[in-house]
Amino acid sequence: MDMDVNLTRPDSFVLLGLTTNSFIQRLLFVLFSLIYTCSFLSNLGLILLIRTFHHLHTPMYFFLSHLSFVDLCYSSTITPKVLADFISDTKSISFIGCAAQMFSFAVFVISESYLVTAMAYDRFVAICQPLVYHSIMNKHKCWTMVSGAYIISFLAAVSHTITIFYFPLCGSHSINHYFCDIPPLLKLMCTYSYLRKLVMFVVSLFMWLACVPIILMSYVSIISTVLGISSAEGRSKAFSTCASHLAVVISFYGAAFGIYLQPILGLSWDNASKVFSIFYTVVSPLINPLIYSFKNAEVKKAITTLLCFDQILRHS
Repeated sequence: MDMDVNLTRPDSFVLLGLTTNSFIQRLLFVLFSLIYTCSFLSNLGLILLIRTFHHLHTPMYFFLSHLSFVDLCYSSTITPKVLADFISDTKSISFIGCAAQMFSFAVFVISESYLVTAMAYDRFVAICQPLVYHSIMNKHKCWTMVSGAYIISFLAAVSHTITIFYFPLCGSHSINHYFCDIPPLLKLMCTYSYLRKLVMFVVSLFMWLACVPIILMSYVSIISTVLGISSAEGRSKAFSTCASHLAVVISFYGAAFGIYLQPILGLSWDNASKVFSIFYTVVSPLINPLIYSFKNAEVKKAITTLLCFDQILRHS
C-alpha cells in the first residue's frame, strides 16, 4: 500500500474533550472528582464487604465483587486523564497512551458485559431451578465463567487495538471525544469504510450479540416462573432477588447501545454521544454499587453490622 504525507502514525493525539469553556471545565472537574471519589470508594468498599462477611460468600456476590472490580478499573482508566485535561492547556495523549487507554477500557467494559450476563444466568438458576442451584452454580463453574469473561475480553481488546492502531491515520489527529474510544478513532482511519463497519460489528458481537440473547432468555424464564407463583408475597420475594441486577442491565446496556450502534446505523458522532459516554464511563460505576447497597437486604445487613461493630469499638 502506497502512503503519502497524509498517511501517518502520529506521536500524539489531541483530545477535543467535552467543552472549551474554562468555567464549565472547572465545574466539571469538581463534579467528576466527587463522582470518581465516591465511585472508587463505594466499589472498593463493596469488594471488601463481600470478602469480609461469610453470608455474602455466594455465587451472586462472587460475580458482584468482580463487577465492582471491573467498574473500579475502567473508571480509573478514563476519569483521572479527563480530570487532568480539565485543568490543563494541552489536552494531548501520546500514541502509545491512547492505544493503552483504548485497550484497557475495552478489556474492562467487555468483561462487564460478560459478568452481567453471568449474573443473569445465576439469577435464572436461583429462581427457576432452586433445588439444584448450589450444584449447578458451584465454585468451579463460577470461576470458569469469570475467567472466561476476562480471557474473551482480553482477546477482543487485542484484536480491536491492533485493527485500529496498526493502520496509518490520515488528516487531523484530533479526537472528537474526551478519551480514546473506538468510534471516534475509527473516523481517523484512512482505510476503506467496510473495515470500520467490520470493527464495529465485532465490537457489537462481543459486547452484545453474544450476551443480550442469554440475558433476555434468562429473564423471560424468570418472569414466567415468578408469574407462576401463587402468592403475591412469594412473587415479590422472587422478583426482589433479581431487581438489582435488572437495574444494572438497563443502565449498562442502555448507554452502551446509544454509543456503539450509531456508527453501524450511519448516525453521526455528536455531543449526545458524549453525554451517553459520561453516563457509561463516569456515572455507571457509581450507580452499580449504590443499587446493590440500597436494594439488597444482605448487603444492607453487612453494612449495618459493620457500622454497629465500629460504634462498639469507639465506645469501648
